[in-house]
Amino acid sequence: MTFEEIRRNETINTYIRKADESLKALGFTEHSFAHVTHVAETAEYILRTMGYSEHDIEIVKIAAYLHDIGNLVNRVDHSQSGATMAFRILDNLQMDPEDIATIVTAIGNHDEGNGVPVNAIAAALILADKSDVRRSRVRNEDIANFDIHDRVNYSVEKSRLIINEDHTLITLELKIDTNYGSVMDYFEIFLERMILCRKAAEMIGLHFKLNINDQPLI
Repeated sequence: MTFEEIRRNETINTYIRKADESLKALGFTEHSFAHVTHVAETAEYILRTMGYSEHDIEIVKIAAYLHDIGNLVNRVDHSQSGATMAFRILDNLQMDPEDIATIVTAIGNHDEGNGVPVNAIAAALILADKSDVRRSRVRNEDIANFDIHDRVNYSVEKSRLIINEDHTLITLELKIDTNYGSVMDYFEIFLERMILCRKAAEMIGLHFKLNINDQPLI
């Protein structure tokens, strides 16, 4: 079972699309194909840079593509719902049980509310997911009625996650337009995520740093 097969599976794509429709109705930022594809590409970058196998890279990309399907059930506990859904989907596709177990574990642990980076796949998924902060995820077109999540995402003009040449440090670099959201706004809603990113980085032998407007903050 390959990432490309998963990406072309219309049943899976229907679940991703309908889950995002529910989040849109609830006023959340974009969680559809742009997000899951970005997360898959970032997770691939992390594991490839750190020298993990092609098999591990394929597995993390699949986990990333599936990681938010639990929003189809409810936003609350969506990581656990998504893990259950992913198990059924992948089992029906006759994926290797060991690979299913790894993917389900990663999905079930990607949320900052109760997630733990229990292995490298889960760690890469956490880092990739939590670093996807960007203006294009905001769907509310009325700036005057932005909530704090809209303000923070809209304020991010540039975002990139980079690993240094020595493979000892992973840095989330953000350029924020403070006309829309402040650094304190970012910390108010993302502090838990950044703490989880630090734990995830440590799982794969890295230190985590957050840099906003060229100022190191964590």
